[in-house]
Amino acid sequence: LGRVYTGWVQRSFQSTQAATASQNTCAAEDNKATSPVPKDCPVSSYNEWDPLEEVIVGRAENACVPPFSVEVKANTYEKYWGFYQKFGGQSFPKDHVKKAIAEIEEMCNILKREGVIVKRPDPIDWSVKYKTPDFESTGMYAAMPRDILLVVGNEIIEAPMAWRARFFEYRAYRRIIKDYFNCGAKWTTAPKPTMADELYDQDYPIRSVEDRHKLAAQGKFVTTEFEPCFDAADFIRAGRDIFVQRSQVTNYMGIEWMKRHLAPDYRVHIISFKDPNPMHIDATFNIIGPGLVLSNPDRPCHQIELFKKAGWTVIRPPAPLIPDDHPLWMSSKWLSMNVLMLDEKRVMVDANETSIQKMFENLGISTIKVNIRHANSLGGGFHCWTCDIRRRGTLQSYFD
Repeated sequence: LGRVYTGWVQRSFQSTQAATASQNTCAAEDNKATSPVPKDCPVSSYNEWDPLEEVIVGRAENACVPPFSVEVKANTYEKYWGFYQKFGGQSFPKDHVKKAIAEIEEMCNILKREGVIVKRPDPIDWSVKYKTPDFESTGMYAAMPRDILLVVGNEIIEAPMAWRARFFEYRAYRRIIKDYFNCGAKWTTAPKPTMADELYDQDYPIRSVEDRHKLAAQGKFVTTEFEPCFDAADFIRAGRDIFVQRSQVTNYMGIEWMKRHLAPDYRVHIISFKDPNPMHIDATFNIIGPGLVLSNPDRPCHQIELFKKAGWTVIRPPAPLIPDDHPLWMSSKWLSMNVLMLDEKRVMVDANETSIQKMFENLGISTIKVNIRHANSLGGGFHCWTCDIRRRGTLQSYFD
């Protein structure tokens, strides 16, 4: 009986010690988790024009053509439908991708020479097939960080996306985002949609550009309101005011989620355009400075008076110079206005687009010329290919 009692006392003492150690560990972890954000947090960006200090630049490596699903059809033009039907799930033309990789490498080198820290996503094999309970697909690429990441202050928001081929695109950026989080940044992932059939109008009736104009004017899009979805590139920032469009990839539920998430510090405004194929705002409406916005003359903004009444200067950029025979599988020629501001007086612009270079120079903005013509074919210009992580500036209001 004495041995039994002694053993019980020893076990109780050991158990108490273990519980105390566990509580101490949790307490230490709690203290660490609730510590204030460091002043030197690398993530801080409130607008599109403050001096750029750190940026993520996408990768063209292993880029794959997305399968020809209903949402891809609604976002591409008829002349390329055969291309998607034939090559969906396979690599984009390898020689073209090779040239795009070289262009983006040179772009990174130039950014570094301008004093900007450059981070890159991880290379991933996007041809791997995947399946969820609701759909199956292959991937696409990690070329356009602007599409999936939105930086608001010291917070990185991962967009849920709307294309099934882009469901797992976030994986390429997780290493970088974890590093930023460990250095004090906020990190939010928006609700991931199931991307079930109900998210898409399976009978979306597009056969021509006229059909697209008619449907867009009626407010009809391939994405439904089944669940929230949005691409980050449908949002553009101007301090406390953030502008967004309802598009083929961003629905009202997604916009409402962002409104509630960012309130009360930020105001999210819906604006719209005469656009037959709305998808991402930055080749239609690109804010380039305090009180200065590029507005696509082919896609006029229905709410432009909001900016004029606030004293903003609205600039109509010149027509793009890209040749008709150059492949643009997922975008329009207006990538010419999809520029990246390094600060209020420096802009990264396509070396081939001499007309818009002259426009910037007349505005007193010096141009940093880079050729990314082959990279354009994958669906983006300089703004698309980048996500600014840190700009030297503070939160301000430009509409009060």
